[in-house]
Amino acid sequence: MTGAPPTVVIAAPASGSGKTTITTGLVGALAAAGHTVAPFKVGPDYIDPGYHALAAGRPGRNLDPNLVGEHRIGPLFAAGCVGADIAVVEGVMGLFDGRITDDPGTLGVGSTAHVATLIGAPVILVVDAGGHSQSLAALLHGFVAYDPAVHVAGVILNRVGSDRHEAVLRQSCDRVGLPVFGVVRRDAALTVPSRHLGLIPAAERSADAVAAVAAITEKVGSGLDVDALVRLARSASGTSAARWSADDEMADHRVAGGPVIAVAHGAAFTFGYAEHPELLAAAGAHVAGFDPLHDRLPTDTAGVVIGGGFPEEHAADLAANDGLRRDLAAHVAAGRPVHAECAGLLYLTSMLDAHPMVGAVDAVGAFGPRLTLGYRDAVAVADSVLYRTGERVTGHEFHRSTVDFAGERTPAWAWRGVDGNAVDGVVGRGVHASYLHVHPAGVPHAVGRFVQATRTVRAPRDALLDRAGR
Repeated sequence: MTGAPPTVVIAAPASGSGKTTITTGLVGALAAAGHTVAPFKVGPDYIDPGYHALAAGRPGRNLDPNLVGEHRIGPLFAAGCVGADIAVVEGVMGLFDGRITDDPGTLGVGSTAHVATLIGAPVILVVDAGGHSQSLAALLHGFVAYDPAVHVAGVILNRVGSDRHEAVLRQSCDRVGLPVFGVVRRDAALTVPSRHLGLIPAAERSADAVAAVAAITEKVGSGLDVDALVRLARSASGTSAARWSADDEMADHRVAGGPVIAVAHGAAFTFGYAEHPELLAAAGAHVAGFDPLHDRLPTDTAGVVIGGGFPEEHAADLAANDGLRRDLAAHVAAGRPVHAECAGLLYLTSMLDAHPMVGAVDAVGAFGPRLTLGYRDAVAVADSVLYRTGERVTGHEFHRSTVDFAGERTPAWAWRGVDGNAVDGVVGRGVHASYLHVHPAGVPHAVGRFVQATRTVRAPRDALLDRAGR
């Protein structure tokens, strides 16, 4: 296999089958057996890779052709596998579920099946055994036959009820020639707590998350034929793609002097891609983490990155750290760059659910009942510290909050959606803030431009973005 180690993809017929639990348990079991595991997640999900990372002891990474382009999947996969002797990739939704479009010829873009073919890896289906009996054979036959380019190599039976139930399900798998690589019995204790956007991020649960991963590893690992899965992984045909390199991407964007880029982390801001700090560092920046719940802005900060997360769950504590809120307001007043996505946008507003925030964006944020979710083909509305007017990206929205802007503004993005034309976010005075999540590896020039912007600061008249966004 060129550029990557033996690999197996963990998929499922549908969402809710237990892919994350099985993947986390497999990664933990492989690590316990002495393997160095490279964990991946198909799609834009930020939360599952956090559990993978705890189990593997190294970062979990994403593979999403919609966000970075099909041509980057092989190189990013190879880069994420450096130093590992096996890779485990968790799929998204059902095996063939990808981006939904109006063109029936493009079904499945970014699906688990799509990514599995791009990296040349065999697929194991995790089946939620509840409600299944002999008809499971027909379901499996359909998944095996649907696309011959996808190598469905076996099954893991999850949430099995009894010995008799297991025997019937194994017979069904035998009928379609699929080996069973593991059986995990029904156990409510293996459920990871969730809330409105899915699982609670591992970074928020700290010691509880570590304990949960240990329990999942013990329970799931004991039900899997780990040696057989390793042998299957060695059958991966692999990819000949050249390895992705942050240094190569930033070769034309490096700045001197090591400007400090402060990147938010901690329980309130857990959403981010592993390649982002790597690109910032490759562009010449010194990356300094800070937790907005507790910390002040790092000394000599030249630029700030505030990604996604759950600020609505921590609004009172964010408000209580008024020292950092003053630091950030002064940072914006000085015209220094700020890149804020989703939770970052909410934090920059004047108020979030009646709690005072930074006040750098003249708007009010609120948690709501409606989920906004989906890929967006967006165009930059104005020049900013990240993009030039007219530049296009594919990003992803994922939130239950709303932001009410006061008066007119210069939006960050515009796009055409199922409900008509839409605009998102705000730009001005060094700030680029929006709901749209964009994968930095898909737009490396934007990361380079952001670091370069730290060298050309002009101080504006006050701390608030004016309504014209100038």
